[in-house]
Amino acid sequence: MFREVSDTAVLVDRSLVFIIGTAIAFLAVVTALMLYFVVRYRASRHPVAENPDREGSTALEVAWTVAATLLVILMFWFGWRDFAYLRTPPADALRVRVTAQEWSWRFTYAGGRESDVLRVPLGRPTRLDMTSLDVIHSAYIPAFRIKEDVVPGMTTHLWFTPKEAGKYDLFCTEYCGEGHSHMRAVVDVVPEAAFAVWLGEGAAAGPPQGEAVLKEKGCLGCHAIDGPGPVAPGFRGLYGSTVTVVTGGAERTIPADEPYLRRSIVDPAADVVKGYPNIMPRMPLDSAELDAVVAALKALGGTRP
Repeated sequence: MFREVSDTAVLVDRSLVFIIGTAIAFLAVVTALMLYFVVRYRASRHPVAENPDREGSTALEVAWTVAATLLVILMFWFGWRDFAYLRTPPADALRVRVTAQEWSWRFTYAGGRESDVLRVPLGRPTRLDMTSLDVIHSAYIPAFRIKEDVVPGMTTHLWFTPKEAGKYDLFCTEYCGEGHSHMRAVVDVVPEAAFAVWLGEGAAAGPPQGEAVLKEKGCLGCHAIDGPGPVAPGFRGLYGSTVTVVTGGAERTIPADEPYLRRSIVDPAADVVKGYPNIMPRMPLDSAELDAVVAALKALGGTRP
């Protein structure tokens, strides 16, 4: 009936079909009985009640009460069993640390490899250990039927076992500010061998590359390489130009030199580009990553398209 690309999707769909199917069955029975009684005992056929003093049936009342109770217990059992499964990840699951921040996702693997794409191996359980650097977010992978809040100051988790290779959407479903609709990522399910190669390439990688850091840290969710981003300036042609910024409530025009680039990354609220909201968070970059990003932005300098 549904495309079930993970074990969690199978469980959720099964419970959903059972509950909806039961509701539809009861709706059909109640509707049929209602129509039958409307027709069978309509006033034109029975202008006078046949037995106005008839009392109810104790046996019938007990029977439907017991049946309804057993049905509710059965629904509860299905839900509890599946909930316990969804909340208990296997001990051998691949662990990925997920960091949410306005408005991007960052995925960190054993060995330190980071990515803005959640790449996971096909057929192997994956556990997401999630936290937020700012406000409450919520990780939702519709194809896997899983969702969990990502809360600052604590670690929450999700887990799943993908059954089909492919790319699937990951959304934030907790309104987290102006860029909320842009806070999305991709879950890339690949064969185990391909995943091992990719993970190994990350471990063997040299110094960070600026454009790769921009992508992995989620900068391109708001900015863009060419032209303005959704809620932030573009990068090409920025270095070497002049920009009008708001500093302490006052406008000023300054050169977009290297100190400006570094200051804008380390302290984004210091000089806010005129016409854009003050929404950029402090970026979690180490010194090597910061140098790489600045070098990349300088390389993109020149005439804006």
